[in-house]
Amino acid sequence: MGLRGWGSAVFAVRAASGSWWPAAAPGPGAAGATSRRLCAGGAPSLSYQQLKDLKKTNVLHIDVRERWEIDRSGKIPASINIPLGELVEALQMDPMEFKERYNQKMPSKSDPVVFSCLAGTRSKQALGFAMSLGFSRVQQYGGGFEDWIKHEPPETK
Repeated sequence: MGLRGWGSAVFAVRAASGSWWPAAAPGPGAAGATSRRLCAGGAPSLSYQQLKDLKKTNVLHIDVRERWEIDRSGKIPASINIPLGELVEALQMDPMEFKERYNQKMPSKSDPVVFSCLAGTRSKQALGFAMSLGFSRVQQYGGGFEDWIKHEPPETK
């Protein structure tokens, strides 16, 4: 499943916290100056520093790599692992089941969530899945684990 058709409708607005979050495309007469398109592909992508800053807030960071990848290479600190193949089901779970399985509070559709993977491909898919389920404050860290380890060491189990 690809993200064809998502491209031009994804914009971001700068929240009071200074972070960028996607928002609906401005309608007729909307102040377009308050919105900013983030990247040519249309999918909002955080830089290393933006992710680092967001991690100081209550953002839920979901790494969508496979479990064996996390076991072998480590993970970005304070992220939880939900493999991409489980993500759609996980985001629709009963909150108690989500908490039991992932040891984390289930995000509401308005909670800030960041997706990452190895290098951005799967996190971009995860972003599309979450948006299609109605999550409104989702982002991806396009550089992924490969970019993170250029800046600091991973967390190991």
